Amino acid sequence: MQSNIFIISGPSGAGEDSVIEGLKKYFNIERVITTTTREMRAGERQGRPYYFISKEKFREGIKRGEFFEYAEEDKHNFYGVTHKEIKRAKNSDKIVIWKVDYKGVLNLKKIMPEIPAVLINAPLDIIEKRIKNRGKVSEEFVRQRIDYAKGWFENKSAFDYVVENEEGKLKETVLKVAKIIKDNSK
Repeated sequence: MQSNIFIISGPSGAGEDSVIEGLKKYFNIERVITTTTREMRAGERQGRPYYFISKEKFREGIKRGEFFEYAEEDKHNFYGVTHKEIKRAKNSDKIVIWKVDYKGVLNLKKIMPEIPAVLINAPLDIIEKRIKNRGKVSEEFVRQRIDYAKGWFENKSAFDYVVENEEGKLKETVLKVAKIIKDNSK
């Protein structure tokens, strides 16, 4: 599987963002940028971390066939990646990281099985601890995240690689993922 695009996925608390950040020490990285209809939050801007458009424009893009893949999720907001964005990523001379949830991985592996998918994993008790350590979060929020995390465990077979992010061993986890990228990049 030679590619410049790599899917990295994991449940909240598994550490996929920390791994992606750590990979910057080894590779010139950019990300596949998703288009969304959700409101822009403080600290965000167009293209960082999303392209922000209206629901009307998103629906028009769907009708015109502009989206490679999309879903209606989070409070009825749309998230998707355009064909134009996929073309940009494929033509990049950088390592491109595509961060998606397990549902996205299940979809993408049907459409583009050649893109290596890496699951960043951790035991549920560690995930719960990490979510709680983020600050003021309700028990309901933690329970929802843990319930959602189970989707990754139930769909491990969809991934080409599973890397355990053990507590206190982030550097080792990053090195394992860096090796996967090195061994599979074009």
